[in-house]
Amino acid sequence: MHARTTHKLLDYINGSVRLVRMTNLIIIVITQYFTRILLIGPPQEWKAIIADPTMFLLSISTVCIAAAGYIINDYFDIKIDIVNKPDRVVVGRYLKRRWAMGAHQVLNILGALIGLFVNHWIFLIYILCITLLWFFSDRYKRLPFNGNFIVAALTGMTLLMLTVLFPENRKLVFIYAVFSFFISMIREIVKDMEDMKGDAAHGCRTIPIIWGIAKTKKILYGWIILLILTMFLMASSLKNPTLLFLFIILLIPISILTLILFRSDTRKDYKKLSSLCKLIMLLGLLTMIWA
Repeated sequence: MHARTTHKLLDYINGSVRLVRMTNLIIIVITQYFTRILLIGPPQEWKAIIADPTMFLLSISTVCIAAAGYIINDYFDIKIDIVNKPDRVVVGRYLKRRWAMGAHQVLNILGALIGLFVNHWIFLIYILCITLLWFFSDRYKRLPFNGNFIVAALTGMTLLMLTVLFPENRKLVFIYAVFSFFISMIREIVKDMEDMKGDAAHGCRTIPIIWGIAKTKKILYGWIILLILTMFLMASSLKNPTLLFLFIILLIPISILTLILFRSDTRKDYKKLSSLCKLIMLLGLLTMIWA
């Protein structure tokens, strides 16, 4: 009996960690602190920045909103996920649906209240994010472009919201927010290619389902070209040769991404592309050290 209880507890903990995408939440925290220390600065005061309670509360509230978004996404996607990734289904297997919905509401309220304590503009941004995440999970993710755009925009927003409280070097932060937006947009479309089977079975109208894989690849090539042009134009506008050099280095993994995209034709290939997009995102964030 004791062993069974322990096993259930471990399943509950493991399911909860997977449900809120703990790795992604950690990346959000690291990204925000990297941005605050390296882009906004001054970097030499990193200890004071890490100890800053305002920055801590901002990061915690962002994590609460993001975790709530992951939960509600899985809540609405149970049937689709059973087809696309049955081994990763959490809601209904490890956690009851009502518990998932309750956790979603508690995290949203907690995140919004902390945001209100930090700054009224941050609070309004969170209300917007909560609303978009709900409609994304319930409706927009099943439509072409809409869902992809919302997720990409919210990814960039995790950086941009820092400039509300810390306006220094706002243009530099904006460049990295735009970079995050483009890579996230590309990754979301790739994930739609990966999840075509389950999405099609449940009436989703994603880009690959409507236009097919060949046209979706052409759309992705367009986004990659737009990403490259935008990054170099924005870096040139700041007259920052170091940033230009860093973006040139990033062309290497972006070129590899393009080559793999050209050759890909299986779900396994698209999964690799999705992982590579995440790697490029992390490499881009690492360039903050020298930017």
